[in-house]
Amino acid sequence: MHYRTLCLIKPDAVERGLSGAILDMIQNSDLKIIAMKMLRLTQAEAEGFYTVHKERPFFDSLTRYMSSGPIVAAVLEGEDAVARYRALMGATNPADAQDGTIRKRYAVDVEANAVHGSDAPETASIEISYFFSALDLAGWPA
Repeated sequence: MHYRTLCLIKPDAVERGLSGAILDMIQNSDLKIIAMKMLRLTQAEAEGFYTVHKERPFFDSLTRYMSSGPIVAAVLEGEDAVARYRALMGATNPADAQDGTIRKRYAVDVEANAVHGSDAPETASIEISYFFSALDLAGWPA
């Protein structure tokens, strides 16, 4: 079944010039990039996106970090896109990530771990709509 998922290339990876290498890994995994933009979140926008983590101890640090520089947001589509992109990303902690994953190659630490991806198709739908309008996705059947 074809699904969509959200990909965020985080500020540390954008700053280090890794966006192209990460997007290349994604495209080589047979996931299609159907929408993409570079933007810089405000603190309030980062808090809105990560509101699900509001009660977690890392919330303030995470939202400060995610608004510290430009990010690349992309919508990926493909067979089992959520699970396949999560496998390609690797474990949240890069020390636990498997060789060949984005986080094993490019993450600095648990917070500056290069990328974000949706954890379920339902979450992906909500997260995609945070960054992309229906017009951005026009012409790409769901």
